[in-house]
Amino acid sequence: MMAVDGDKILNIVCYNMHGFHQGRVAIDDLIHSHNPDMFVLQEHWLTPANLYLFDSHFEGYFSFGSTAMSKVVESGMLRGRPFGGVMILVRNDLRDITKTVYCEERFAIIRIANYLIINVYFPCTSSSDRQLICDEMIHAISTWCDDYQECEILL
Repeated sequence: MMAVDGDKILNIVCYNMHGFHQGRVAIDDLIHSHNPDMFVLQEHWLTPANLYLFDSHFEGYFSFGSTAMSKVVESGMLRGRPFGGVMILVRNDLRDITKTVYCEERFAIIRIANYLIINVYFPCTSSSDRQLICDEMIHAISTWCDDYQECEILL
């Protein structure tokens, strides 16, 4: 939870979906029971053509994020298990104080009021170029944090 605009407290849920269709049930339950202001989600496994599912399924929220499946889909028929993807869902009543900042395959950044919220999905230990990916992500995120020094950072 974080304070925004005086007394307003933001409730944030961070959740690894293990696939959109598997994870959306838990998100639906949380919306009905707690109505959080924001979801910071990892591993939705959606292809670029299916990212619309976030906006169509979670009507009270707007989404910002990406898929990790672009390169696989561009190279031909999808084979194997889907993977990755980061998404941030923000309740529609916070749209006026929300700014989309940056997004790529493994991280998404938004600003809400005076907070910079960074959703990161680091590679697993079995990734062959894990160290390089982590170094590049940390450098990129650090650069964005430098650009928003006036903000509190939630990673």
